[in-house]
Amino acid sequence: MDLSKVANRAKLKPRREPYWHRLEQARHLGYRPAPDRAAGSWIAKFYDAYSQQKRHHALGDFADLAASERFAAARKAAQEWFEHLSLGGAPKVQTVAEACRAYAASRPDAEARFKRQVYNHRIARVALHKLTEPQVAAWRAHLEALPAQVTRHKGTDQVTRPRSPASINRDMADFRAALNLALKRHHAASDLAWREALKPSKNAGKRRNVYLDREQRRALLAALPDDLRAFAHGLCLLPLRPGALAALTVGDFDARRSELVIGRDKAGAGRRILLPAETAAMLKAQARSKLPAAPLFAQANGRPWSKDYWKRPFKAAAHAAGLPADSTAYTLRHSTITDLVSGGLDLLTVAQISGTGVLMIERHYGHLRQAHAAKALAGLAL
Repeated sequence: MDLSKVANRAKLKPRREPYWHRLEQARHLGYRPAPDRAAGSWIAKFYDAYSQQKRHHALGDFADLAASERFAAARKAAQEWFEHLSLGGAPKVQTVAEACRAYAASRPDAEARFKRQVYNHRIARVALHKLTEPQVAAWRAHLEALPAQVTRHKGTDQVTRPRSPASINRDMADFRAALNLALKRHHAASDLAWREALKPSKNAGKRRNVYLDREQRRALLAALPDDLRAFAHGLCLLPLRPGALAALTVGDFDARRSELVIGRDKAGAGRRILLPAETAAMLKAQARSKLPAAPLFAQANGRPWSKDYWKRPFKAAAHAAGLPADSTAYTLRHSTITDLVSGGLDLLTVAQISGTGVLMIERHYGHLRQAHAAKALAGLAL
């Protein structure tokens, strides 16, 4: 049936089964008339000879276009979907927002970022197989223009600052990971749309230089409130990101095996760490009399920790202890990793337990191995 002419479509009676227009072998464009002369809907149909199955994809009604332009627009959308399938794409179309939600299903920190930076942007509604590099570049420009929030407490004056290259890289990392996961699941045929547009900025590779020695860490713990002291003590004993430590539940800790499972982290889920006796004893004390789903480290009111709750008291305690002004909870992670590398632990093991890549550890902490390298070279003397 020729659906390209408006007059032909106007004569069709509404029914559930679409009227089909053959575009080429195994590829059809369908039209389902709507009652009351409303714009009808368009459907693409593809016959997969390998699986011997018919695939359908709803294209919409294109009601924003003139009636004479709808067939061409529907045909173009159908052909884009057919091309996506021919490249190995999944039949179910996924939008950018859906890709982000799928990635963030077990990553609350990523979901919070997407709510602030993706879901309200026009890119969220774009189908992945239609995503283009200019669209991703426009989203990146939008991200770079967003001010970074210093405070997020409701009812207080919101303090912001320009977004640093390092912050932009961190925010892009979750978005890039979500798109790469969608690619892995065949919702996109390639990463050409974001491979270059989401490349990390080279200006953000500054080495972390705020280090707290053991005496400074003890002074910090002494200045903190009891509930935050326990949380900070965990950061002193485990090289985890603060968000990953805050996300731990009692069920993640196996007291019998002295083993900790990192279930939610920037590096993904499923990482296991065998704990020394002192650390295991500290976690046992935190887990005592709590249900498996309860936060392993909690505020005095029982709620889990987040940056919005620990940031101010941590800064106040750092000031009271006479520590550097830019000391943060993340400084404790940096300090513990520094001690591990300086103590001679191989970089691969450091990367595994801290949940980051070996190249990242080498870039930020490799200089600490120079003394060990010099000692090893000295052992080569004849």
